[in-house]
Amino acid sequence: MTTDRADVPVLGRRALNRALLARQMLLERHAMPPLDAIEHLVGMQSQAPNPPYIGLWSRLRDFVFDEVGELMTGRRALRIVLMRGTLHLVSARDARALRPLTQVLLDGHLKARASELDGIDLKAVAAYVRALLEDEPRTDKEVRALLAERWPDEDAALLGWAVRCALPLVQVPPRGVWGASGTARHTTLEAWLDGFAKSDPSVDELVLRYLAAFGPAGVQDVQQWSGLTRLGEVVERLLPKLLVFRDEKGRTLYDVPEAPRPDPGAPAPVRFVPDFDNLLLSHADRVRIISDEHRKRVFTVNGIIRATFLVDGFVHGMWKIEKKRGEAALRIDPFAPVPAPDRAALEEEGMRLLTAVHPGATSHRIDFGSPQAESR
Repeated sequence: MTTDRADVPVLGRRALNRALLARQMLLERHAMPPLDAIEHLVGMQSQAPNPPYIGLWSRLRDFVFDEVGELMTGRRALRIVLMRGTLHLVSARDARALRPLTQVLLDGHLKARASELDGIDLKAVAAYVRALLEDEPRTDKEVRALLAERWPDEDAALLGWAVRCALPLVQVPPRGVWGASGTARHTTLEAWLDGFAKSDPSVDELVLRYLAAFGPAGVQDVQQWSGLTRLGEVVERLLPKLLVFRDEKGRTLYDVPEAPRPDPGAPAPVRFVPDFDNLLLSHADRVRIISDEHRKRVFTVNGIIRATFLVDGFVHGMWKIEKKRGEAALRIDPFAPVPAPDRAALEEEGMRLLTAVHPGATSHRIDFGSPQAESR
């Protein structure tokens, strides 16, 4: 990909920040149906069931938590492994379109353990489990027990893991429904969406949608978000449709012409971002939203991505909600001092979040911690 660098506009950190926030619906709340928002965001990471609800609450005007559960029980939205090989909440239409494109990631996991699977007829195992799950959604434990009975000389845990990579599995409700509980049960995507029209998988469309939701961005960024590789040739093919920029480090960035690119000085309201939100996970260089120093505190060694809050558009600290003896409390832990107007805005926004998450609590309280120095 060659461009005349002298003619390429440069976008600074704040310009990229404001563009990202606008596309992520975090500069202002949008009056949009939740399903449309989920599709605009190209899915929401759902490694834990509840964070997407908080993510939608922060992005949508008059969001009602029960609406997403109704989408899931109505099979218009679902939770399935997609980008980066992680669970995402997506529309049924996107599940059809994106799952074939991301199967290569799971195939890579299988290849990495090929020596352990040597001699196992994985096609036969997958066909057996597919029939079981399409007859009745089952837990991983139930599947392992049936595999151990069918193949007593093999490692049932290994077989169960391999099948989860080989088959497109949906976590069926009530798992993932706000306020519900229960062990994850799975069936196949085909069984769950029987009768739904299939979508034609298109990696070109995937890249364009990523740019619309996360751009301007480089090839490494879209590869970080998706987990896919060799996307440079896709961007090259799409180049006639794209605008080209540079960041302050000289990296080439691409964008779709119609996407918003607000003024870098545009005001950004305080926002609460849930754990595992794709806002923090979808770029190779994440300084447009979080500093490298703060990222080390938010991203834990065991894969947990903590909930954060934004001040002036950037991650400024972490937050957590706890409920004890009927009282709901929101703990806000800033990384640095928070100016008084932003502190007041965080307390106001936090109280709204608390009452939305725990409307039946006997009381709601905001606890503001003191800025903590980075642990060494």
